[in-house]
Amino acid sequence: MGERWSAGAVCALLAALLAGCSSASGSGRVGATATASSTTRPAGHGAVFLGVGECSSFGTTSFTEVPCTSERAAARVVARHDGDVSTGPECPATTDFVLHIGAQGTPGTGRDGAVPKGYACMRDLEPPHPGDPGGGGGPRTIPGDCVYGSGSGQVRETACDGSGRRKPQYKVVKAVLRRASCPASTALYVQLGGSRPVGCARPV
Repeated sequence: MGERWSAGAVCALLAALLAGCSSASGSGRVGATATASSTTRPAGHGAVFLGVGECSSFGTTSFTEVPCTSERAAARVVARHDGDVSTGPECPATTDFVLHIGAQGTPGTGRDGAVPKGYACMRDLEPPHPGDPGGGGGPRTIPGDCVYGSGSGQVRETACDGSGRRKPQYKVVKAVLRRASCPASTALYVQLGGSRPVGCARPV
């Protein structure tokens, strides 16, 4: 991906077809913001706002922490990091979306008076899971995902089963360290980031 935490983003060079490199976004909820306040954390939750294993509800402008047994619970935190998502550790490969948590005071909570800036890697409690291979979304592009050319050297992720707005044109079949390690059938190189930054994609 050109930008590590754009939803379903990929940055690619179409072999012998397209040139250039820029970021593109898919259908994930990467830009969502979790608003921390004294009313977002019911008593009995952990010491960290939206800590690993805790759950959130979905909202239109903010996300609140709720017990995972609540009927309002919609997603679970699978990883949690302080700081900025662009410079911090990557979320797990099958993360469905990322919540950006702004630094805010939390009066009356007894937790040092503030929630630090950070981000939570979220996994929906119920399917479908856009972060799964071929799911058409999530903050990372991984082997098993499909993409389509969106012009000017960019590609975007879409569902491999054709249920998305755009039909898939290529499928990432392997992640490697260098392009030379891709199979001979590779028609598209997708920048994935991480320890194996090159995605080898073939036409579908």
